[in-house]
Amino acid sequence: MGDVQTEPMAATRGSGSAAPGSAGVADGLLNALKRAAAALRDAGVGYALAGGFAAYAHGAAVSTHDVDFVLRERDVQAALDALEAVGMTHLESPENWLEKAYDGEHLIDLIHTPSGRPVDGELLDRAEEMTVGAVFMPVLHATDLMVMRLLAFTETACDFSGFLHVSRALREQADWRRVAAQTAESPYAYAFLTLLARLDVIEGDVL
Repeated sequence: MGDVQTEPMAATRGSGSAAPGSAGVADGLLNALKRAAAALRDAGVGYALAGGFAAYAHGAAVSTHDVDFVLRERDVQAALDALEAVGMTHLESPENWLEKAYDGEHLIDLIHTPSGRPVDGELLDRAEEMTVGAVFMPVLHATDLMVMRLLAFTETACDFSGFLHVSRALREQADWRRVAAQTAESPYAYAFLTLLARLDVIEGDVL
C-alpha cells in the first residue's frame, strides 16, 4: 500500500466531530504507541500494529481507547522487558491470549493469540510498513485486520455499530473473499458481512 502518513485528528474522517476531549486522549495514546513501537523495534521483537490505530493508519477514524500490537507468544516476555526498559509498567492480565502494559494512563495490549488463533510469522510478514505519527512501523494488512475483528464478535460482544465506519474506510483495501473464507465458522462474522453486503459496502457474492 506504500507509505501512509497519519497524525492525530480532532475529528473523524468524513463522519463528523470526535467527542469533546478525545483529541487529547488520542494524542496521548499516539505518543504511547510511538514509544512502544520504537522500544519493540530496538529490542528486535517482531510485531505489527493492530486494532483501532491500525484501522486509523488505513484511513479510519482515530482510536481513543488503547493501543494494540500483535506478536508471537514466544516474544511476549522480550516485549514486556523492552517496554519496562523505557518506563512502562506490566499489568497482570487474567486473559491468557494477551499481556497488558501501561505508559502512564495509556493502555497497551500485546496480543499473541487473538480469537484462539496464534500469531505466526506469516501474519507478521503480511504487515505493511507505514508511517504512523511520523514513526515507521509494521501495520496489519487490512484483510488480516478485518478477519481479526470479525472473529472477535461473540454472543456477548456483538455490537456492529462501532466497526461499520472501519469497514467502509477499508472497503477497497481488504480482500473480502479471504475475509469471508477465514471467518466462515463464525455466525456473527457472517451476520456482519451480510449487513455490509446489504449496505452495499461489499459485493453480495462475497458470501
